[in-house]
Amino acid sequence: MQPQWDDERITAFGMLLEAYAAVVGNVSRDLGATSDLPLSSFGILLRLARSPGRRLRMTELATQAALSTSGLTRLVDRLERLGCIRREPCASDRRASLAVLTDQGAQVLAEAVPGHLESLERNMAGPLGPEGLRQLTATLEGLRDDARSRRPPPLASGS
Repeated sequence: MQPQWDDERITAFGMLLEAYAAVVGNVSRDLGATSDLPLSSFGILLRLARSPGRRLRMTELATQAALSTSGLTRLVDRLERLGCIRREPCASDRRASLAVLTDQGAQVLAEAVPGHLESLERNMAGPLGPEGLRQLTATLEGLRDDARSRRPPPLASGS
């Protein structure tokens, strides 16, 4: 009988974590070598750039970035001091606020993207190949969507 810790599900999850740590470590190092942006800041700017009106509710941005609201607040504070983001009140909910990408933030992001794409090619897309990249994207999207569908909704807050 196979011990429970030899279960292929445990192995697959461990490999996911190891691959994530290795790829993120390499990509983060590469981004730091080609720009002044930490990967977490780059991710926030990128999410805003890809959102309608270059803006998101702070709670949605925290969810997408897998950050706590307090962690996101600290990160947005830093990006706001740099002129990359500004906060605006939400017109439909006075308790909420929006993070908005500024033109300066878009410029900082645009300068960082070429080096980031080179790093992604070297550390992820190249080793996987085009079909592997499509399969990985679809698999991860399915896992994310399934996990989110089973997560309880966040408590109402003023962010």
